[in-house]
Amino acid sequence: MSIAEALPARLIISRRMTVLGGLFLVMLSAAAVALSFGAYPVNLLQVVASLSTDEVDRAGLVILQVRLPRVVFGLLVGAALGGSGAALQVMFRNPLADPSLIGITSGAAFGAVSAIVVGGALIPGFMAWASYYAIPAVAFIGASVATVLIVAIGQVNGRVDVALMLLAGIAINAIGQSGVGAMMFLADDQQLRTLSFWTLGSLAIAGWDALPVIAVAVLVPVGLLALNGASLNRLLLGDVEAAHLGVDVRRLKRLVVFSVALSVGAAVSFAGSIFFVGLVVPHLVRLLAGPDNRIVVPGSILGGASIMVLADLVARTAAIPQDIPIGLVLGAVGGPFFLWLLMARKRRVI
Repeated sequence: MSIAEALPARLIISRRMTVLGGLFLVMLSAAAVALSFGAYPVNLLQVVASLSTDEVDRAGLVILQVRLPRVVFGLLVGAALGGSGAALQVMFRNPLADPSLIGITSGAAFGAVSAIVVGGALIPGFMAWASYYAIPAVAFIGASVATVLIVAIGQVNGRVDVALMLLAGIAINAIGQSGVGAMMFLADDQQLRTLSFWTLGSLAIAGWDALPVIAVAVLVPVGLLALNGASLNRLLLGDVEAAHLGVDVRRLKRLVVFSVALSVGAAVSFAGSIFFVGLVVPHLVRLLAGPDNRIVVPGSILGGASIMVLADLVARTAAIPQDIPIGLVLGAVGGPFFLWLLMARKRRVI
């Protein structure tokens, strides 16, 4: 039994409700702020009025057709990356694990840049037919191929070998990055501009048409991860110990891999390569709430959603009318902030 599970049940439930309730309020606040600010400023009352009435004025059009789908998309992408990062760090027992570590992000990136640079020449019919969805569709295929390879290599006699899967992910990452580099070498100036935005991440592609599919592909897998927080606590003790405590270790690892692959594959297929959220957000939640994965995994889902929406707000307002790639914002602001938190924790330990 883990330390978290040894605590009184009432204390666990109270702490979980407090932390997750607070993070949920932060997420709602972040969404409200993101809906209010932009090139066309509106106040919070206009946001509420636009969401609660059928009458649509200019402010309502801006909120409902431009900002709201982008905010919802950001919430979904952040939830996928945050929750997946928390689960992978437990499964690999590695604090540096995140969705990009097992090759999913690189697979999606290679698919997307290939579609941008050579898609029109190799698959012109599909590119013309898919139109708006062509690049995300090829990116999702790339993420899926990477996942299938990782799972196939990581299976040994019907069980998941975590170390082998990690090494396979590192190798597929290297292959994917080499492919991206080759496509950038072949690209012309216009394609390079598109590639730079995709490889650094952006939520500008968000639209109502794609959101239902993305929502299902993200919410179902991350919901399953959140519901398995107690099993992930036991998995931290080791595979043998977790099995003795009643965990089907093989099923749990498969659940984590496929949940991460589906949610992150869908998210990065539209948003591009975003590396910071899945690595750092779980650590921030652990600093806040401790190691209990019944809090960390859902907390990372909420925290990732909040951080993604706020980062996108900075990306689209810092240089109006241009959008800054969201990866630059996350690296420039989130990296130093995380270092500050680590230094603060170091001082408390000393």
